[in-house]
Amino acid sequence: MLQNIRDNSQGWIAKTIIGVIIALMALTGFDAIFRATSHSQDAAKVNGEEISQNELSQAVDMQRRQLAQQLGKDFDPALLNDQMLRDSALKGLIDRKLLLQGAADSKFGFSEASLDQQILMTPEFQVDGKFNADRFDQVVRQLGFTRLQFRQMLGQEMLIGQVRAGIAGSAFITDAQVDAFARLEKQTRDFATLTLPADVSSVKVTDDEIKAHYDEHAKEFLSPEQVVLDYIELKKSSFFDKVSVKDEELQVAYQKDIANLAEQRRAAHILIEVNDKMNDAQAKAKVEEIQQRLAKGEDFAALAKEFSQDPGSSAKGGDLGYAGKGVYDPAFEDALYALNKDQVSAPVRSQFGWHLIKLLGVEAPSVPTFASLKDKLTNDLKSQLVEQKFVEATKQLEDSAFESSDLAQPAQDLGLKVQTTAPFGREGGEGLTANRAVIQAAFSPEVLEEGSNSSALELDPETVVVVRAKEHRQPEQLPLATVSSAIRAQLAKQHASEAVKAKGEALLAGLRDGKTPLADKQAGQSWKVVEAASRGQEGVDPQVLQSVFRMPKPEGQDKPVYGNLTAADGSFVIVRLNGVNQAAAPTDEEKAQYRRFLASREGQQDFAAYRAQLQNAAKIEKY
Repeated sequence: MLQNIRDNSQGWIAKTIIGVIIALMALTGFDAIFRATSHSQDAAKVNGEEISQNELSQAVDMQRRQLAQQLGKDFDPALLNDQMLRDSALKGLIDRKLLLQGAADSKFGFSEASLDQQILMTPEFQVDGKFNADRFDQVVRQLGFTRLQFRQMLGQEMLIGQVRAGIAGSAFITDAQVDAFARLEKQTRDFATLTLPADVSSVKVTDDEIKAHYDEHAKEFLSPEQVVLDYIELKKSSFFDKVSVKDEELQVAYQKDIANLAEQRRAAHILIEVNDKMNDAQAKAKVEEIQQRLAKGEDFAALAKEFSQDPGSSAKGGDLGYAGKGVYDPAFEDALYALNKDQVSAPVRSQFGWHLIKLLGVEAPSVPTFASLKDKLTNDLKSQLVEQKFVEATKQLEDSAFESSDLAQPAQDLGLKVQTTAPFGREGGEGLTANRAVIQAAFSPEVLEEGSNSSALELDPETVVVVRAKEHRQPEQLPLATVSSAIRAQLAKQHASEAVKAKGEALLAGLRDGKTPLADKQAGQSWKVVEAASRGQEGVDPQVLQSVFRMPKPEGQDKPVYGNLTAADGSFVIVRLNGVNQAAAPTDEEKAQYRRFLASREGQQDFAAYRAQLQNAAKIEKY
């Protein structure tokens, strides 16, 4: 089975993209790449390997940032609390640690060349279809990594991905399972429905009934608890016109930007790995043999497809695409930058094995003018200053609000205006009061009962507010006159539904025991007949469809099976199942689709079982 897992896992590396990596980071947390220099306090231990408090804090922060990026303006930080994030992050870190340990125990691995190839071929690191070192650095910085940290993280994700894809790829589905699933999936059913509507107009609800219901359910008829807030709002955008940058600073930034521009070289290579199956001398001899064939005029790309052991590039004739300096192994890079176009290197030894390298093309950097970048550089530098001032102002607001008995002093300190909201309840209001963080703070004991200013609440990355309760409106009993119409409608619907249900159940009993003959119309309503309905039949109420496919198969054509349900509007629906139709045998294409679906589902279950097995066998200590 292990060999099968390894065989199935080989394609995973080529399929990984940065979106998957980010999703995995959000779901599983982070591991040793965030390990701090101080390990005085651990969050957990997994089979003796520590997870530090610093790792946990980093994972919590990253999960929060990931959610903010994914949801954008819809992100509501108040929907999350630190304990919830901590529990989720710690679970992810433990799960990740177990999977990495499992990968190590099962001897999973990959070549550094495959890791390099994955980075080069990731679309998010490319500009105009070519790897761009500046773009790579930009994305990596946005994710909060250095180059080395990102490589380590990506390597770990590739190992976990190998385990996941390997186990899922080992799922085995028999022909009998496919056939059984096809029979159920393609099965159709013939049925009919008879709907007895709830006649609300025929129901008379008396004032005494309304009064009795009002008295019995008095607590349901209260005005909502509401609060009115005073607040002050600090916006990052307000600082933009308050900062300026000098021409000298712009020139420094410009020189830094263009200094990062570098020549891009398009390389192709043939790799013979040094591993437990081929030692250094054997690998070098193989490369020299290929070199001799090149000297005789054979095509480099064809030989790369035949012999190269880099799975990411061999199918492309060894083509690695364009890249700048700092991407490849130092020995590989030195050899590449010593070549002229279309020239092939002598055998080169890197940490991965022996290479023959061909330079396919050179692309000189395009240097933009200072004038073309001035607006962007100005905005970037001002944004940095604004960010700094906004952080400082937020800290000042936090401190001032904590020390003050109202909002007047913090507003004066920061040149802000105290504003007031409209009344709103615990379900929120509009604008500012629709924000979950504001609602939570408004009805917190500190603000509502103790009369304190709230802490600084981040509404979005650009806006911070502090709120204070101005008025607290307690729930009050609503007068009967205000709610009587709603009660009358509710009771009328309830009575009508009860009446039609009694009528429908009597009819249903007669149909089942044969005392009531089946006719095209029953109780003044016509049967609605549906032939050969599938499980996903359009135009049929999903509630009815679900009921139909849960009913047992009729014993004969003249012996339908009956069922019933109450619709959302109170109507009583009688369902008559007339027959079950077995579908034609599935086509080869359908069988292939069913097999893939079942294998994927079983593979996911196998992987979940594998994770559960790791957890059950592990020694996990949480602190």
